[in-house]
Amino acid sequence: MHGFFRSATPTRSAAARGSVAIVYRHEIATHPRWEKAFAAHRKDRRYYEIVEDTLRQDFDYGYFAIKDEHGEVRAIQPFFILDQDLLAGTGPTVQRVVQFVRRLWPRFLYVRTLMVGCAAGEGHLDGDGEAHRITATTLADNIRTLARKLKTPIIVLKEFPAHYRSSLQCFRDKGFARVPSMPMTRLSIEYKSFEDYLNRVISPRTRGKLRRKLRQAARAEPAVQMSVVQDVSPIVDEIYPLYLQVYERSSLRFEKLTKEYLSALGRQMPDKVRFFLWRQSEKVIAFAVYLVQDAGIHSEYIGFDYRVAFDLNLYYLVFRDTMEWGIANGYKWFGSTGLNYDPKFHLRQSLDPVDLYVRHTSGLINSVLRRILPLIEPTRYDKTLRQFPNYKDLWG
Repeated sequence: MHGFFRSATPTRSAAARGSVAIVYRHEIATHPRWEKAFAAHRKDRRYYEIVEDTLRQDFDYGYFAIKDEHGEVRAIQPFFILDQDLLAGTGPTVQRVVQFVRRLWPRFLYVRTLMVGCAAGEGHLDGDGEAHRITATTLADNIRTLARKLKTPIIVLKEFPAHYRSSLQCFRDKGFARVPSMPMTRLSIEYKSFEDYLNRVISPRTRGKLRRKLRQAARAEPAVQMSVVQDVSPIVDEIYPLYLQVYERSSLRFEKLTKEYLSALGRQMPDKVRFFLWRQSEKVIAFAVYLVQDAGIHSEYIGFDYRVAFDLNLYYLVFRDTMEWGIANGYKWFGSTGLNYDPKFHLRQSLDPVDLYVRHTSGLINSVLRRILPLIEPTRYDKTLRQFPNYKDLWG
């Protein structure tokens, strides 16, 4: 463990009448509050433990224990620390300038950053809805002091869904700027069948194009077969290279999965994890990781064998098979992580906004940062996003 955890002295908040302490993983592992943390979400506390155990990637993991005025833990908020590239989401022109500068100054605009939330996915506030505002207020009142203890000049609340905007207004009141991150997407799947969805939602032109692609995939020899499993440990060596192929082609990268992560999901969260596999001649050519919760199925990660992906139209085959499975199993909506927005637009998915709350611990520097952030936030460089009917929801 890293030295910053040793300073666990709580900081008090007069406004929230509570305190916040920096704690170790082993200090909360058996705590009753942690045992039920994030239980209402598809990524419950087990997911955070898997991420910490399997995605090292120079992340330093920790937790904020948020206590009430009696010293009882009311919420536990995970965080991690990394060296963040502040210009990672900018366009190609800016990137060329940045790369030139970094030949002379390698650390240019890399800043040690405190990220509140999840290293592999969106963030959530612990506890139920009624407690969110109190938890957020207590954390907002103490976060700058905590960041200074952790020697992290930049603070980011990472990718919190838009429904938290009311609860997190206290961070904006404390000088945080709210800017959009690359949004997730969402699609209702309350249809009789995939064909019913096509006929009722998709434009005739896109519908025809999609059917042609699926017919082409259906003519493949040998035929492509889909199966669903809960544990991929026996075949993780086969599917992991497919994930890497997708990862390497991505224009924006953050976390990088490991084989251990994929295996741990099935072993530790079998009730919420579904792995979809597409095989041709017993060889896996595509896979997708889904997490299920209540009425929703959410796509987290995907892998393709690009030697056949375009010929077999695997993206659309994966989408069709997932929808058919979701409809057959009674799910009502399908969610997906960000990026690759063009096909999602034509498939009539809607944007599901997630926000970044950012500030510098220095008031002077923060006044400059607040003006710069709208110019470097990543969504402004994706032209497809502007075509979505609810694009304005990104800013709220």
